[in-house]
Amino acid sequence: MKMPVFTEPDTDEVFVNNLSSSDYDDRLQAVTNIKNAVIGNKAKKSSFIRLDIIPKIIQLLVQDDTGIEFVVESVVLLGSLARGSAENVQALLATDSLNVLLKGICHSDSRVVEASVRSLRTLYDSSLTPCRPVFEKQSIVPQLVDLLSSSQSNAEGAAAILSKCCQGPAHQALLCNMGAVTALLPLLVCDIPKIQQPALQCYSSMSFQNGAVSIAMKSATHQGERLVQIFTKLLSRDRPDEIQLGAAKCLTNMHRAGAVSAAEHHSLLIKVLATVVRMCKWDKNLTVRAEAAETLAFLIEEDTELQRTAAISDHLIKTLTGFLVKSDLDDSSYALMRESAFKALASVGANDEDIRKKIIDIECTMDHVVSGLEDPNTNVKLAAVKCLHSLSRSVQQLRTSFQDTAVWKPIMKLLQDANDNMMTVASSALCNLLLEFSPSKEPILEAGAVNLLSNLTRRSETALRLNGVWALMNMAYQADEGTKNKILEVLGPEQLFSLLDDPDTQVTMKTLGLMRNLLSGREDIDRIMLLHGPRIMDGVKPILDSETRTEDVKEQALCVIANIANGSSANEFVMRDESLLKRLMHYMMNDSVKLQMAATYCVSNLVWSTEDGAVDRQQKLRDLGVQKLLQSLLTTSDVNLFERVKTALQQFT
Repeated sequence: MKMPVFTEPDTDEVFVNNLSSSDYDDRLQAVTNIKNAVIGNKAKKSSFIRLDIIPKIIQLLVQDDTGIEFVVESVVLLGSLARGSAENVQALLATDSLNVLLKGICHSDSRVVEASVRSLRTLYDSSLTPCRPVFEKQSIVPQLVDLLSSSQSNAEGAAAILSKCCQGPAHQALLCNMGAVTALLPLLVCDIPKIQQPALQCYSSMSFQNGAVSIAMKSATHQGERLVQIFTKLLSRDRPDEIQLGAAKCLTNMHRAGAVSAAEHHSLLIKVLATVVRMCKWDKNLTVRAEAAETLAFLIEEDTELQRTAAISDHLIKTLTGFLVKSDLDDSSYALMRESAFKALASVGANDEDIRKKIIDIECTMDHVVSGLEDPNTNVKLAAVKCLHSLSRSVQQLRTSFQDTAVWKPIMKLLQDANDNMMTVASSALCNLLLEFSPSKEPILEAGAVNLLSNLTRRSETALRLNGVWALMNMAYQADEGTKNKILEVLGPEQLFSLLDDPDTQVTMKTLGLMRNLLSGREDIDRIMLLHGPRIMDGVKPILDSETRTEDVKEQALCVIANIANGSSANEFVMRDESLLKRLMHYMMNDSVKLQMAATYCVSNLVWSTEDGAVDRQQKLRDLGVQKLLQSLLTTSDVNLFERVKTALQQFT
């Protein structure tokens, strides 16, 4: 006779079912069993989540009769589940877990507070967890700042949470006003790296691009020692790599925010530079190397002297280009390394032709940049564009390496399908690729750049309008008639003239530069003025009459008039406008030498003795008093102005 087969009930389900028991001790034992089962076991975590453990726990936590022991065990369980996959974190966020943990750190029982801090810290290890709730609830930030002065465990966790959630000026200001700068100091001097590290991360988050917080940090002291001195000590080679790098990041942020100046702290900045260069070396942890390269990029981004020092420091350029070789890295690690390398190389080569050549001369560097422009990872792609923009400032390389690798192709593609930030950097690079001496200029034109750039000038974002008109200005420089006609046709006179009234001065400046380049070459000047002369004059003259336009803008406007005056027939647009001629005389007497020079250049073109009609033009200007005015300018102490005045006077017969 066969014996009956009995199926043993699934242990996981038994534990979950016991959570619904009416007996508190059974519920407590169930949550403890589940907590123990999931520790270090990702499969178990996922299994319990599929059994809807999270909403059951949350429901029990908010009941009035839930005991402290159950709360502590449940909060620890939620933190353990957060250590699993991204799906686990999403499951926690889909319930009320985040709010439960935030309430937990404000609990009256210290055990609940400590468990909540630990679990909240774990949850914030994921980029999926939103930072906003921490700053939306008024009680949370003050509580976290208070916890910085409590037990080491709470302080470490609170610092880590604040460092992850501090994003942007409002958060930085709130933390500073709540006393975080001072509260973090004891953590920094405790000589326990696992506590020092989150403190450094918090200081770094607070000071990034924030002058007010950086100055507050510069003024902060602990037992008579300034915070800057403490950071400097932590740069010492006997400290763990993460601590050295954390201190370097804080000092870098303070430097870039203006609190640690190059003049006052030169030797300190050299020490910071040496630290981050050392942290880029092959023997360091991959994450440390990538973060060090990013810190280096930010440190030297706007300092030519630091760039030159970096370029000759410990084979740095070769080290950074080595980041671009995948070797045995997984895709995410390789993306991290490439992004940081492109950023660092962009900063190192930002201002020095020899350094750029050194970067490009390393085998396959340009191939890596081009492949980076097409990388599926947006951060890598943006960093590659920034690197290309930096390297494209090289006149020599534009004529050689850039042509050999056809970098313009992916740039054109990016400009047609990218976000605004990417388009801004890509269009900046394109401005360089369209310079007159660049062999890429012709194929870029053939690929439809005029339409693309004209569309950029119509964008609401100032940076895109500026780059659009700047690139068109470069395109028009010494261009043939066909290219100039194409620009005028596609951009359209109305859009061209509307850009003269742009609220951004730089856009106006580059628009006037574009007009100067279009109005060059006598035949082109006459042809364009014949078609658009009255509208051009109506666009430029108000700039000269304005009381609010800057000196630089007025100088550019005078240069446009000077080009028109150089035309064979176009010069009549200037000569028959007596109010304009008087305005030129006004600028010849201006306090600004550059405006005097530009106005004199206009007059010189009008009176040039070898041109048809010169005698009549000279007589009219003589009658207006221009010749006498030029003679009075011979007393100038400016050598260049004297020469220009002398040349103009020599034309009068």
